[in-house]
Amino acid sequence: MTDNIPLQPVRQKKRMDSKHRGGCCECLRCCGRREPRPRTVWLGHPEKREQRYPRNVINNQKYNFFTFLPGVLFNQFKYFFNLYFLLLACSQFVVEMRLGALYTYWVPLGFVLAVTVIREAAEELRCYVRDKEVNSQIYSKLTARGTVKVKSSNIQVGDLIIVEKNQRVPADMIFLRTSEKNGSCFLRTDQLDGETDWKLRLPVSCTQRLPTASDLLQIRSYVYAEEPNIDIHNFVGTFTREDSDPPVNESLSIENTLWASTVIASGTVVGVVLYTGRELRSVMNTSNPRSKIGLFDLEVNCLTKILFGALVVVSLVMVALQHFAGRWYLQIIRFLLLFSNIIPISLRVNLDMGKIVYSWVIRRDSKIPGTVVRSSTIPEQLGRISYLLTDKTGTLTQNEMVFKRLHLGTVAYGLDSMDEVQSHIFSIYTQQAQEPPAVKGLSLATKVRRSMSSRVHEAVKAIALCHNVTPVYESNGVTDQAEAERHYEDSCRVYQASSPDEVALVQWTESVGLTLVGRDQSSVQLRSPGGHILNFTILQIFPFTYESKRMGIIVRARYVQAKLSVHDRSLKVATVIESLEMEMELLCLTGVEDQLQADVRPTLETLRNAGIKVWMLTGDKLETATCTAKNAHLVTRTQDIHIFRLVTNRGEAHLELNAFRRKHDCALVISGDSLEVCLKYYECEFMELACQCPAVVCCRCAPTQKAQIVRLLQERTGRLTCAVGDGGNDVSMIQEADCGVGVEGKEGKQASLAADFSITQFKHLGRLLMVHGRNSYKRSAALSQFVIHRSLCISTMQAVFSSVFYFASVPLYQGFLIIGYSTIYTMFPVFSLVLDKDVKSEVAMLYPELYKDLLKGRPLSYKTFLIWVLISIYQGSIIMYGALLLFESEFVHIVAISFTSLILTELLMVALTIQTWHWLMIVAELLSLSCYIASLVFLHEFIDVYFIATLSFLWKVTVITLVSCLPLYVLKYLRRRFSPPSYSKLTS
Repeated sequence: MTDNIPLQPVRQKKRMDSKHRGGCCECLRCCGRREPRPRTVWLGHPEKREQRYPRNVINNQKYNFFTFLPGVLFNQFKYFFNLYFLLLACSQFVVEMRLGALYTYWVPLGFVLAVTVIREAAEELRCYVRDKEVNSQIYSKLTARGTVKVKSSNIQVGDLIIVEKNQRVPADMIFLRTSEKNGSCFLRTDQLDGETDWKLRLPVSCTQRLPTASDLLQIRSYVYAEEPNIDIHNFVGTFTREDSDPPVNESLSIENTLWASTVIASGTVVGVVLYTGRELRSVMNTSNPRSKIGLFDLEVNCLTKILFGALVVVSLVMVALQHFAGRWYLQIIRFLLLFSNIIPISLRVNLDMGKIVYSWVIRRDSKIPGTVVRSSTIPEQLGRISYLLTDKTGTLTQNEMVFKRLHLGTVAYGLDSMDEVQSHIFSIYTQQAQEPPAVKGLSLATKVRRSMSSRVHEAVKAIALCHNVTPVYESNGVTDQAEAERHYEDSCRVYQASSPDEVALVQWTESVGLTLVGRDQSSVQLRSPGGHILNFTILQIFPFTYESKRMGIIVRARYVQAKLSVHDRSLKVATVIESLEMEMELLCLTGVEDQLQADVRPTLETLRNAGIKVWMLTGDKLETATCTAKNAHLVTRTQDIHIFRLVTNRGEAHLELNAFRRKHDCALVISGDSLEVCLKYYECEFMELACQCPAVVCCRCAPTQKAQIVRLLQERTGRLTCAVGDGGNDVSMIQEADCGVGVEGKEGKQASLAADFSITQFKHLGRLLMVHGRNSYKRSAALSQFVIHRSLCISTMQAVFSSVFYFASVPLYQGFLIIGYSTIYTMFPVFSLVLDKDVKSEVAMLYPELYKDLLKGRPLSYKTFLIWVLISIYQGSIIMYGALLLFESEFVHIVAISFTSLILTELLMVALTIQTWHWLMIVAELLSLSCYIASLVFLHEFIDVYFIATLSFLWKVTVITLVSCLPLYVLKYLRRRFSPPSYSKLTS
């Protein structure tokens, strides 16, 4: 049963794609920087540094002042499309190859590059402004002259920085002092590791004992720290004070650190800066921003290569029909230049301008307010997403825990019956108002039958006591802190804990009448509904574990003896806890869950129906991640869940993979450690099985692991990925994905600033993909193929003209005619296709199955491309042969008839292509026609003005135009009549 997967060594393949990035040291060697090494940091003396350290700046820009222009030009000309036109324009400097005025080649190319440079410059400027906002945040620094204000970007290694409550930590620091009486502080780390639990941090005991913070500058001390690395869960270092007798040495661990991108949750802290800039743990866990090239652009680039092949073939045929006479090699080059319109330079301009329009439409959508497009080069990607990888905390959930239910054996209370719990509590304390305080203590642990009020009271009291929450009192501007703490002022009280679950429990007991008002290491104070203070002495606490899934308070017994044991301490403690709990009563079961973001369930349902598979990657615990997946309906009620057990070696991974292989239509839940082992030995097999799952949940994922999963999905499936997150720990995943979406979270904007698209709520993702992504892709597909059709028509006419006149390399149209054809005469109607849509946005949201059709790439495929090529050849041939047959005597009549028929044909073809008319489309059609008619007066050099005013000209143009367009209108009608597309059934 376990030999389904052969035990073969994994062959390490070299990744050849540009997305792969090496490690930190490898990157530093490439950049000519020194490899990181351990350091000695003197407190308050940055000038004593032993090496140069990077500036403490956040930089999400792709270029700097010097690399911007070379970088943009390189990114443009590394693709065949733009390089072709550059070579084409340069060839016109050679007299033997020149076919017309230089401006006919350089003006279009210059316009294309100008649009690109301006767009990139605008995005870089916006990115610079956002980064500057973060880098300009003000902090307080301790100096010999007192406390001074300093920008985040000016903080140096060795500085003593003061960080207030709810303020972001600006650099990686060692925790020296806190204003909290208990000598510790809590950190919110969800922007770093994705975990919702607050982390307890302890200051260096030597510096915490100093009378004031300014005394830190009076002592001679330093921190010896390890080299910068990406490990956010471990740290090794020492603190040394030299001016004491004897010298003080303290070991430092992760408990003494304050990493950048975390937020101080309690008190005011002082720390010494260890790492800055690119050496920050949070920065080293993110990848450098890269220029993303959309799949649509790559497909268009592939089509241009095909067109170039056709261009070469046509040129060779023309020279071959001349029997390679004379200087035939020059003739080949001239024909290449003559038929260069086969590859339209206006294609790049139209597509780039279309992207700008799509971005503008997204920003202006009132149904997704606050949406920002930070990368306007890839809106079409939104219409072809196959895998959505999402964070949990702050993205799917609000990171706000809410008490949902209370179970008391056979009785349960939900949100709609909490008033009954409150009435029970009030009745108990009303009855006990005259009883002595000793009676109000903990009840005996004997299982006797109690009244319902008594049972409810005991359960609520147990919840109010069994936790690690500490109430803290702060000044509110009216009452000072000391007075507030003395009188237990409700308006000044804030609950602090390592877990938001515990805070939710305590807030619930307060809502039903039993309030936690004080706590230290040995006692807890509760306030009854009548205002009496109940004092409890803490003898011992059973901490909550995910194995036992419970917590309790006990008197002093065997537990202390077991804890003092030297040998097998953990085993003895666990044994004693289990034996003690057998003698206790399980008072209640509580239900606390993280609130989901608004409309998460229907959004995920929409994505599933659209053919998008959703993977949840979170740094949170397995149980929490699984609960959220069920609650959000990421895993449907009919699907089983396979929880991949923890594996540590190849053999265990082999057995577990085979067990998973036997499951069908089953969601997968796996931890980051097990995932790492599977990818090390069975990368191919694991990804094959995971991609077959309807949903995947990866918990305890490090930021680098999230990016690795995205990269593996891209490599193994070849499908487009979209990553969604709200925290700094999601930046790597967002930047690695084909399309990165950042949700503006409560704790910062790191993900939002680094993403391609920024939204304010997860529910906006559905409309962003179903409506804007779908429209952008379909519009660009129609626009690109129509621009190609426009160029192929005139190229076909040129080929017919040259073949009729003895294969001469003479241009049919010259000067302004050739430029005006693709600009003022047809540009506006063709570009108006960016406003076209096949269905209304409400229909696209109601039927997400329409999105699934796009995953196959049908709007732009070799089939549709071939159809447009055939249409172009047909229309170009009809127009040119018709003009040759119907002209009377002069060559200029051929130009007048053919060019006018060509313009009218293009305008009619735009009308044929449009599916939903917009008033701007009508304006564009009429404006272009008016511009052409008005310009005929000035085109006497190319067109006989007197001839176009005759009836003969009008009927000839009308006949040619009808023959070129009418059959296509008939075919369109027949197709809609007998084989309508899926969306037409909905619109009808």
